[in-house]
Amino acid sequence: MLRKRPVTGSTTVAVTLSLLLVVFTVITFWLFWTKRWWFPESITAIGREIDAQFMRTLVITGIVFVASQLALAWVVFRYRDRGQRASNSHGNNTMEILWTVATAILFVGLGVYAQRSWAEVHFRGAAPDAVQIEAQGQQFKWYFRYPGPDGKFGRTDRKFVDDSAGNFFGVDPDDPDGKDDLTTPLIAVPINREVQLTLRSKDVIHGFTVRELRVKQDAVPGMRIPVHFTAEQAGRYEVACVELCGQNHHQMRSFLLVFDDAGYQNWLREQAAFSAQ
Repeated sequence: MLRKRPVTGSTTVAVTLSLLLVVFTVITFWLFWTKRWWFPESITAIGREIDAQFMRTLVITGIVFVASQLALAWVVFRYRDRGQRASNSHGNNTMEILWTVATAILFVGLGVYAQRSWAEVHFRGAAPDAVQIEAQGQQFKWYFRYPGPDGKFGRTDRKFVDDSAGNFFGVDPDDPDGKDDLTTPLIAVPINREVQLTLRSKDVIHGFTVRELRVKQDAVPGMRIPVHFTAEQAGRYEVACVELCGQNHHQMRSFLLVFDDAGYQNWLREQAAFSAQ
């Protein structure tokens, strides 16, 4: 007759660790759900969709994780050492198939649900009447270029780049379309209007990021990468580089200014007047 053994120290430790993981998961979920540990409020519709998708993923995976840890704690306690001889087991094929299929359905379902937001960001282009802006990253600054009243960007070529003369984009001085181009160290956009931002890099890979937009896109040398967004709240927001781009990477920052239409036009006139001096 087998004697019933008391709970051992190793069993207690295993069960305690499982329960602590459950507590840690619940606390983490609470921090994200109450937005005590989260990005600042999104100012775009697509940003709010991204946040909602993140929360859905967190809730579903959190529930699965808590359930699995509680099941693990129960198994450790239920099948603790009681003095009986151990026996080999080849598992349960039915259970393995069930949890594999369930996991696949869960992750495929999350991916399918999120594909609309992904497609909106990466596959749908900006509207033809979107505000056109170019952004260039270079160690360790951001510069932004606006077309003048003619609405056309001038041609650019690396041989015309001259930082000392303020020609950071290498605008061809003989191209009439580039005579009224405006280059600034800040980016300003009108509220509730779609913006087409074309990213480029002068030297190494930089990461253009505005947390409130939920936009993060690398600027790669030799490539022009389009990003589009519509800011829905006026304000001043930090533009950061999130790719390690050199010794002074931490200094590479700018600001996004979101104005109403009148404020945006005033800002453009002010920048043009300043550039003409």
